[in-house]
Amino acid sequence: MMGLTTRSGAPVSRFAYGAMQWGGRASEDDAAAMYRACRAAGISHFDTAHAYTDGASERMLGALVGPERDAVFVATKVAYEGGSGRGNILGSFSESRERLGLEVVDLLYLHRWDGDAPLEETFSTLAELQEGGSVRYLGVSNFAAWQVMKAQVVAERFGTRIDAIQPMMNLVKRQVEVEILPMAADQGIAVFPYSPLGGGLLTGKYAAGGAGRLSEDDRYAARYGLSWMREAADGLARTASEVGVPAATLAVAWLARHAPEVGPILSARTAEQLEPSLAGMTFAMDDALYERITALSPAPPPATDRIEEA
Repeated sequence: MMGLTTRSGAPVSRFAYGAMQWGGRASEDDAAAMYRACRAAGISHFDTAHAYTDGASERMLGALVGPERDAVFVATKVAYEGGSGRGNILGSFSESRERLGLEVVDLLYLHRWDGDAPLEETFSTLAELQEGGSVRYLGVSNFAAWQVMKAQVVAERFGTRIDAIQPMMNLVKRQVEVEILPMAADQGIAVFPYSPLGGGLLTGKYAAGGAGRLSEDDRYAARYGLSWMREAADGLARTASEVGVPAATLAVAWLARHAPEVGPILSARTAEQLEPSLAGMTFAMDDALYERITALSPAPPPATDRIEEA
């Protein structure tokens, strides 16, 4: 992905795995089984964050990565809480490295935009970590395109750059197509979108009466609460039934085909739940099926809103 490599020099796998649920909804045994399944499927990129599950996610991932460190690409994030000032970045990153048991983190993200901390303070601190050898690449998560470009200008003053961005993207969340993807292509920034299954919405489990983040977390309920999103998920489930594969497989395969330049971050609670997503990595989606699924959700208007020019 955009030239990113593991410590061994091998290109980073296109698909990644997100360990957000490890130590929460996913047990240590589940985490180990999913890690093995990902490695068997060719995934070398694993993503976590300082804010996940009170540190359990980072600790579990570090223990699994240790025996094959140079073959695996590890990303974590800082400053979800506490702001992007120097003290919070250094303190959080130090704790993350200790939890992971790693001297070097391959990719360090700012977890979200902080409009109060001076960007000069933020990126001088990140550049210092990079120059010291404890971070290889820098990234941002949940940034708007204008925020990325503002930060990129400042980063360049300190001899570094933003190498990766982590936005939300799936069949019913396509805003990233308007400005973030064109911006990333122009700047040579790798894009690793999270939530390819829409918090489980696109698996069809909620229509079948299942429970999960959308039914238990108010943030996810609001994020995916629009009626047309539910209708799109129902349409995907019907299509999957006709094709004879899980809806999750189609959701992942659609995203991979729709945006071939991105590296989706897969996730799950168990190896059994992860299996359909892994299958989506290699599912051959023909033109007719792709067009049928794409039609389930509206394409976002162009950034200028001049629809006649799209």
